[in-house]
Amino acid sequence: MTSADTSPLVTLAPIFNAIGDACRQFVPALAAAEFGSIRSVATGVAQVSGLPNVGFDELLRFPGDTYGIAFNVDEDEVGVVLLDDYWRLKAGDPVERTGRVMDVAVGEALLGRVIDPLGRPLDGLGPVAASVRLPIERPATPIMERAAVSVPLQTGVKAIDALIPIGRGQRELILGDRQTGKTTIAIDTILNQRGKNVLCVYCAIGQRASAVAKCVATLRAHGALEYTVVVVSEGNQPPGLAYIAPYAATSIAEHFMEAGRDVLIVYDDLTQHARAYRELSLLLRRPPGREAFPGDIFYIHSRLLERSTHLNAARGGGSLTALPVVETEAQDMSAYIPTNLISITDGQIYLSPTLFELGVLPAVDVGQSVSRVGGKAQLGAFRAVAGDLKLAYAQFEELETFSKFGARLDADSRQSITHGQRIRACLKQPASDPVSVVEQIAILKALTAGLFDTVPLSGMPQAEAAVRLAASRIPTAVAERLLQGGKLSEDDTQTIVNAAKGALSGLDKQSPAPVDTAEDAVEKTTA
Repeated sequence: MTSADTSPLVTLAPIFNAIGDACRQFVPALAAAEFGSIRSVATGVAQVSGLPNVGFDELLRFPGDTYGIAFNVDEDEVGVVLLDDYWRLKAGDPVERTGRVMDVAVGEALLGRVIDPLGRPLDGLGPVAASVRLPIERPATPIMERAAVSVPLQTGVKAIDALIPIGRGQRELILGDRQTGKTTIAIDTILNQRGKNVLCVYCAIGQRASAVAKCVATLRAHGALEYTVVVVSEGNQPPGLAYIAPYAATSIAEHFMEAGRDVLIVYDDLTQHARAYRELSLLLRRPPGREAFPGDIFYIHSRLLERSTHLNAARGGGSLTALPVVETEAQDMSAYIPTNLISITDGQIYLSPTLFELGVLPAVDVGQSVSRVGGKAQLGAFRAVAGDLKLAYAQFEELETFSKFGARLDADSRQSITHGQRIRACLKQPASDPVSVVEQIAILKALTAGLFDTVPLSGMPQAEAAVRLAASRIPTAVAERLLQGGKLSEDDTQTIVNAAKGALSGLDKQSPAPVDTAEDAVEKTTA
């Protein structure tokens, strides 16, 4: 054998020696793993035995990478909420403990993405590149680490920003019957956060896939998806996903809040969440209470909404504003779940089906809506121009009802009805068309100054559009003072009034329409 024949062996000898040394030094590590087995499988739940050390809310792994959460921890078996398709599971299949609770991916990589509560992408853009994960169930921020609500969250909806203001860190409930525009208000609020350094999380709970696709398309069309995370659990998925969806979305939002950012989260809607929890509880044989809901139904929503707050400066000063949505039946605000959420939140925006049918959109019932916190954070200019607006509108509604009986009204009452009709016309607003702060203040100032009272009702949309256009031409220094929250000076007020007068006078010259008198308004209302 020549040296040329032995050269490969010489070359590979160090490699073989290294492999041999590694094999001799290898010591197999023994790790204890706890396995159980499935006793039975039902709709979205499973009964498991053989896991004596499992903890409450612990994540369990089933065959086929199906996961579940330990929900009922009894002496001889564990009730598990399944989080994925369970048709492949059967009695006798092994179940493995993971030793951790349910968590979700968080971080900047989620912005612009549509995911499910488990963090899996639903938008076809590939996996989510997030390295940080947080448990979906986390304790709320201690009271001593919170700060007062002091900064407004502008929704872009005139009826809300003027009469039912919301502050950053507040929890404002949106409730009403089906198809009254609850989701539309929430989506419009997200659209209005563009350019305001507010991140958004939209959580769809048990919704139809077509409805979710429509919302996502609206956000994408208006450029709002780039600062929004959409968490979706569809109605045809296991109820366990609908149950964990709002908690997962809140952890995603909390990550941004703890980084010092302002975040808005929408739960659409918590009625479906309560129904999913009731379904799981009944399947796992928890004792039913009122309306067959379990006794801790209040607790699951209170521990969710309590996580929305405004952090103090030591914690970064971030905020998490919650807009939970709940559905009422036959305008019954005193039902079990709506009253629970009304008592948890800091106010409610009630949408009336009667107003919706009359074409008053958004159908906000000003009389039954309230904000218990946001008024303290409302901009000073809003308080100056809309301070008496709610009272005037309430008086108009009373007089309008009274006038329908054919009663004769005095001149002051007729003038109140004429003015109230203009208030209602000004509060109307199409969907996906948020109004800026300066434009709102100009419209409200023109309204309270009576500049719209001589405009016919049919010409109110054109008159409002003219005032909005004039507001965009207000001097920059005045606009900045309005946005900074200071009080309106006499000069600023006069500037706004003059701009509105000029816009309306120009409109009258272009389209000289007949003006409704007070008697005509009363006759139309009576008819």
